[in-house]
Amino acid sequence: MGEPRRSGVPEPAGATKVQPPRYGRYVGLLAILILALITLNTLVTKPNGDSGVAPGVHVPPFAVPLALGEMKGDANVATSSDLGQAGRVPACTVRGSQVLNVCQLYEQGPVVLALFVADGSCPEVLSEMQTLLASFPQVRFAAVAIKGERASVRRLIGRRHLTLPVGLDPDGALAALYKVASCPQLTFILKGGVVQSKALLNSPSEATLRRRVSELLGASTAAGAVG
Repeated sequence: MGEPRRSGVPEPAGATKVQPPRYGRYVGLLAILILALITLNTLVTKPNGDSGVAPGVHVPPFAVPLALGEMKGDANVATSSDLGQAGRVPACTVRGSQVLNVCQLYEQGPVVLALFVADGSCPEVLSEMQTLLASFPQVRFAAVAIKGERASVRRLIGRRHLTLPVGLDPDGALAALYKVASCPQLTFILKGGVVQSKALLNSPSEATLRRRVSELLGASTAAGAVG
């Protein structure tokens, strides 16, 4: 007597034994493919998962020195008095001819705020913003250079003939505060300080930027914040 059949079912006479498929090489190829996809995803995914301040949320306050001024110092991001490195006084109270204060901007009207670094193609968005100033006089356009040096940012302002205010954030405090995920990052703020729509996380075309600014102004008008 031989060994009992595992299935309990007799094999037909003369049947050829079927070999199990060899999956080894396919498993290896699949593993390589999965590794490649993970690597690609790591390259294209933002490392911090941020995407700007969410719509409907009030923007964090800040006051920074203007690049064309002589005032020095890091960004004030304090929401109340005596907050140590964030600021000794609330950021919204820091005003003056050499200060870029986001609170002061959104008190006057809707705001388009660009956070950028001065290197590479990132500052191109500033020229696009500059071209829209005359078309949208009710909107406040402003920009802040993250960890920018005053001399290089001043040269940038001169080369691009910018008249919109450009501030300096020497220690990069706004990068975390505004959840910067790319360069540039544009935040669209309703009058009063609430974010109107998702941030733009790249350099938009002039047509795209014009459309987004029109939507911002329309939303502000509908809310009664702009006459």
